[in-house]
Amino acid sequence: MEGLTKIDDLGKPRVVIVGGGFGGLELAKALAGAPVQVVLIDKQNYHAFQPLLYQVATAGLDEGDIVAPFRKILSTQENFYFRLAEVMAVNTADQVVETSIGRVRYDYLVLATGATSNYFGDAEMAKNSIAIKSVEDALELRNTVLSNFEQALQLGDREQLNSLLDFVIVGGGPTGVELAGALSELRKHVFPKDYRELDFKEMDIHLVQSGPVLLKGMSANASQRALESLQQFGVQVWLNARVKSYDGYTVTLSTGQQLITRTLIWAAGVTGAPISGLRADCLLPGNRYGVDDFNRVLGYDHIFAIGDIAAMRSPDYPEGHPMVAQPALQQGRLLGQNLSRLLAGQPLQPFRYHDKGAMATIGRNHAVADIKLFGREYHLQGFLAWVAWSIVHVVSLIGFRNRLMVLLSWTWSYFSFDKGLRYIIGKTKASLVEADVDGKAIV
Repeated sequence: MEGLTKIDDLGKPRVVIVGGGFGGLELAKALAGAPVQVVLIDKQNYHAFQPLLYQVATAGLDEGDIVAPFRKILSTQENFYFRLAEVMAVNTADQVVETSIGRVRYDYLVLATGATSNYFGDAEMAKNSIAIKSVEDALELRNTVLSNFEQALQLGDREQLNSLLDFVIVGGGPTGVELAGALSELRKHVFPKDYRELDFKEMDIHLVQSGPVLLKGMSANASQRALESLQQFGVQVWLNARVKSYDGYTVTLSTGQQLITRTLIWAAGVTGAPISGLRADCLLPGNRYGVDDFNRVLGYDHIFAIGDIAAMRSPDYPEGHPMVAQPALQQGRLLGQNLSRLLAGQPLQPFRYHDKGAMATIGRNHAVADIKLFGREYHLQGFLAWVAWSIVHVVSLIGFRNRLMVLLSWTWSYFSFDKGLRYIIGKTKASLVEADVDGKAIV
């Protein structure tokens, strides 16, 4: 077949995995002993631990602490092959995927493309805000925050100054809550030392949530404790409020309130990241592929989807499982076993999600956790929840080095009240603020 990318043919069924997130990577590992050739395709050559992206964005961790190269992770797996490429389309008739480096043949295709930020059709919001879905996003946010303060030192106009010091976070889920808490810690312990000429009493942190509670999906106790803690830290929380528009300077809320900021962080929702080529009727609301109990895409025998891109509907989950790490990990693990069963002519095992609960950290010594163990649910808060959150996240990181570096960084930050990674390298969100010779802002 013309245009095929060069990949050694092992004479075994080829499983092509598109996307190396939690689900895709777990599937590749689960197929280590299977009589198949595993080909992972991703536009990055590393796996990123997304739950800690906000710590990269707020100078708490280095980006290298939360990423691990695919080739290193699976270096001992002899049936594993990796290709750095972007997948544009699937040709189901020829059983190939069209990529930026050519066509890749498959016997079984697994879509693990994850999710992307959902701006609900607002192009202006997509252009002017900063999301936090990738390492690049996290670095851009960190660079922008620090660049804002460097620019603020040159300004005399109070409104323009506040536009650089103030931040608006849209979305009261774990990412939004954790970002708000981290920024409040920086405002209290770090920024006043670095930028002594600025008055950080003028720095406002706004968290805008469209619903009546924070951390929707967690217990009422966790939601209320998160709200109280953020308010204690000086975060202004706007409940039952939506952002109607943002032009890069003025945020207009559904309540009529207007906020001024150069930095709006979008954490308000995600949508699936599908690939063209599959029938339109298998794509459900939210841009997620409808799948059966074995993660097969509806209407296809040799194409599967796992993780955020997969919507496995059931009475307990009428819209599909939560778009978080645990369903992806569990689906990837079971699909690896099921593909081995399929090749052996054995019956497949249906997927059943085991909900282990949810956690969110709010700041130093403050967190909430709903933990499900042995059929019971435990609600933790405060210091105990913060320790539990820290342990779970360190253990979940890939590789001893990453675990060690994160543990050391957190230990240093805890005792020194410092975030040591406050440097600007790479892209920032462009600011239109300049200063004239009198020190007045020109927009």
